[in-house]
Amino acid sequence: MRFGFLVHPLHPKETARKYPWTASLPDAVIEAFLRRLSPKLMGRTSVIQGANGAETSGVFVGIPLTPAMFRKASQQWVEDTLVKAVDIARAEGCQIVGLGAFSAIWKDGGETLAQRTGMAITTGNSYTVAAALEGALTSAERVGIDLGSSTLAVLGGGGSIGRACAIALAPQFARTIVIGRDPERTRAAADAAGAEFSLEADDVGQADVVVAVTSAEAPIIHPEMMRPGSVIVDVSRPRNVSPLLAEQRPDVLVIEGGVIEVPGRADLGLEFGFPPGTAYACMAETMLLALEGRAESYTLGKSVSPEQISETSAWAAKHGFRLAGCRAFERPVPDAAFDRVRQSRMAPR
Repeated sequence: MRFGFLVHPLHPKETARKYPWTASLPDAVIEAFLRRLSPKLMGRTSVIQGANGAETSGVFVGIPLTPAMFRKASQQWVEDTLVKAVDIARAEGCQIVGLGAFSAIWKDGGETLAQRTGMAITTGNSYTVAAALEGALTSAERVGIDLGSSTLAVLGGGGSIGRACAIALAPQFARTIVIGRDPERTRAAADAAGAEFSLEADDVGQADVVVAVTSAEAPIIHPEMMRPGSVIVDVSRPRNVSPLLAEQRPDVLVIEGGVIEVPGRADLGLEFGFPPGTAYACMAETMLLALEGRAESYTLGKSVSPEQISETSAWAAKHGFRLAGCRAFERPVPDAAFDRVRQSRMAPR
């Protein structure tokens, strides 16, 4: 069974990878150029073989939309563009299509796209949550954070991934703060998690562990906001964490959430800024569904269930997918970084 996955530039300047002459153009001009393009095939994977012998392969289809274009463009035009991309995957023999980045959160989280195309669709959010939980708990343990006496903050907690992370992690922490922009959705998520509710991003500074999962188009976590010895798991693309934090705050650990090692170090046929054979967790969920032979819409809409998180984790173990170590800003996080953060937690405050 074959899979397709939709990708798009996270910033207008990324268009220069394909069209170098756009590198010096203003963002608005690049986006005007992108509006004239159609979705296109970007790459084909090699055969991906799971640990139990199941096989799949797939394609990546590029959609000419930036995050800002998803928000500002006509909803009908965006929908038509996504349908064209799914049709390309279908023509390549794919039976399931995964939605990357903003295509996963646009409108109703893939439900309209599944209905209109008749294709099995997944946002990949279930395995994204599973990977984020593993990354947060593993990193907290490595720097010596005692969860039972510590504070968790989930930034973007009103969204499907943030809500699921808050509900799953809150029972393990002494205190949890769910932070979001939408008062109604954020409060509902906080209530479901038995947590506090906030509309202020600065409240991440109260936390020992932060899971960042917003759809912001620019960084919103900056160096001065974080307490010494804290851990941030940044699941968002574009990133929620400013690169300056890595430069100015060696006492804070930042890791990328959801980078997965694909079994056999398969050639994915497209460069994502990761080591060969690694992919985002949302991509990995699409691969897992194909390996399981499940040509059905899986993670759709604005919610992720505990059962889906457990099921995708079990599939990952079965087929040999695993968290690809700890990375931040396209680089491996060295052991020394964990040691520095651990030491900062031991220093008098």
